[in-house]
Amino acid sequence: MADILASLRSLMASQSPPLDALLVPSEDYHQSEYVSARDKRREFVSGFTGSAGLALITKNEARLWTDGRYFLQATQQLSDQWKLMRIGEDPPVDAWMSDNLQKEAAIGIDPWCVSVDTAQRWERAFAKKNQKLVQTSTNLIDEIWKNRPPAEINPAVDHPLEFAGRSVAEKLKALREKLSSEKARGIIITTLDEVAWLYNIRGSDVSYSPVVHAFAIVTLNSAFLYLDKRKVSSKVSSSLQANGIEVRQYGAVSSDAAMLASNQLDQATGVNSGQNGVCQNDTCDNDLIWVDPASCCYALFSRLDANKLLLQQSPLALAKALKNPVELDGLKNAHIRDGAAVVQYLVWLDKQMQEIYGASGYFLEGEVTSKKIPNAPCREAMKLTEVSVSDKLEGFRASKEHFRGLSFPTISSVGPNAAIIHYSPQAKTCAELDPNSIYLFDSGAQYLDGTTDITRTVHFGKPSAHEKACYTSVLKGHIALGNARFPNGTNGYSLDILARIPLWRYGLDYRHGTGHGIGSYLNVHEGPHQISFRPQARNVPLQVSMTVTDEPGYYEDGNFGIRLENVLVIKEADTEFNFGDKGYLSFEHITWAPYQIKLIDLSILTPEEIQWLNRYHLKCREILGPYLDTNEMEWLKKATEPVSA
Repeated sequence: MADILASLRSLMASQSPPLDALLVPSEDYHQSEYVSARDKRREFVSGFTGSAGLALITKNEARLWTDGRYFLQATQQLSDQWKLMRIGEDPPVDAWMSDNLQKEAAIGIDPWCVSVDTAQRWERAFAKKNQKLVQTSTNLIDEIWKNRPPAEINPAVDHPLEFAGRSVAEKLKALREKLSSEKARGIIITTLDEVAWLYNIRGSDVSYSPVVHAFAIVTLNSAFLYLDKRKVSSKVSSSLQANGIEVRQYGAVSSDAAMLASNQLDQATGVNSGQNGVCQNDTCDNDLIWVDPASCCYALFSRLDANKLLLQQSPLALAKALKNPVELDGLKNAHIRDGAAVVQYLVWLDKQMQEIYGASGYFLEGEVTSKKIPNAPCREAMKLTEVSVSDKLEGFRASKEHFRGLSFPTISSVGPNAAIIHYSPQAKTCAELDPNSIYLFDSGAQYLDGTTDITRTVHFGKPSAHEKACYTSVLKGHIALGNARFPNGTNGYSLDILARIPLWRYGLDYRHGTGHGIGSYLNVHEGPHQISFRPQARNVPLQVSMTVTDEPGYYEDGNFGIRLENVLVIKEADTEFNFGDKGYLSFEHITWAPYQIKLIDLSILTPEEIQWLNRYHLKCREILGPYLDTNEMEWLKKATEPVSA
């Protein structure tokens, strides 16, 4: 790590002007949360593997900013060359640079890896000391990264209408109508899931996310897709052409953005998408280019006329979040198959923990009778680790219809590791399962008809009274949020507190948001809405047909972690009254897997909460039964037996 920083500082000094600092974001050219192996520049330079973080390298310091999900992980992974900066507790990076770097300092950034919003926020902070944000002509990390993974040529594929629910023609028509209503003549689309959703294509350029590295430009009469042409088969090419979409090389987006700015792009290509267009060039008074400042990179923004931009959230973000009936049906079906896989996994794991470790099991609270696992060498073959059991879970999912892979790296975590919110076990260093410790698994899959994300926390021995109280408090918050009814116009910021109140009563809390949207065979984390204490959760109200997770938790460093997560669909609520004629909304659970009864302190639950738990468990039986064999169904019946205080 010291060699990497020394090489980087030498390269920084050789720039014109010499750089006093270099910013290394986590994101790729598309501001993606999850990036391909060759785009993990911040991980390469810092050694921190979390999905969120920002590295700053100065002449004599190296600092990394990350959020509360990763405080513990970063502490463990960063070398003594680095200092951890805790977002929400330490000064933000822009304030720190402004206060601690000298006057007229030159701070470097690859303009392809930073959004317009972020770059402009930094520039405002730098103004008071006349510091300067310098756009580097190349990415300096790439220049020192020996053995950087090569670019992969993974094929783009059509996403059939039977799963997409809306045709490309329909989506382009709606987009162009939105452009016209906003006096815009074109839009640059940079986020990978928006490109994939708009053009009904999928790919495998990013692990766990079925997307293609691509940009799109759509005008009132033309449409373009920018990607490595080697990824496009004749079949995909034909379907794109049929919708008036011209395929161009990935790198051409920069020059085409400049041509779009000067109103020459349509004329230069001669492409017109015919029936999808909404007006002719000669008759439109639209003169703005729509750019989403939160996702468009600074490099493309710099090619445009700043006086003729519509800087606001992409219209595709909300359109994609509002699931159509086909997508909703697909998501519900995918979650049923996924729930069956989770139950099959729990049945298998329960048996293994009893047979190998002498655990009392999923249902009983007895002490471990004896360690049945033999000594080496047989021990290595028999023992269960965080990785080996998560591989087994993946196997159960892989047997299900339409399975295409996992939706994120499985968080399979035992005891203290479960306190690391986004823990990622590695085969060589992961922990062995322990019948005396809590086991948390947060996992999901990509199916052609939907994306899944579920978390359950279990104990195969005798949980402590404290662990039960914490689990029950998390469950109470989970139930409270899922049962909420709220007027149209309510945002996720307003609802976040519902999941925390049961924890707050004990002086407990958690450092992550409570809910995120989920894609339809797309990204497992999807906006623009969220349920969170963060200010961004105020930006978009929750609306009918959105998906959102319900995932409160509690994490005790060095001891254990608890999280429970279901995916919900927002629907209209049947309320007795309708104050203000606003209309009211509620949630529908589409995730099906039992909560472990022995981890619940039933004396803490209200009669209404117990009634909800029993109803939910009964539905688990009814819905998952057709997907389970006799033994699995007997286990599920036992796991979902009605309870009372």
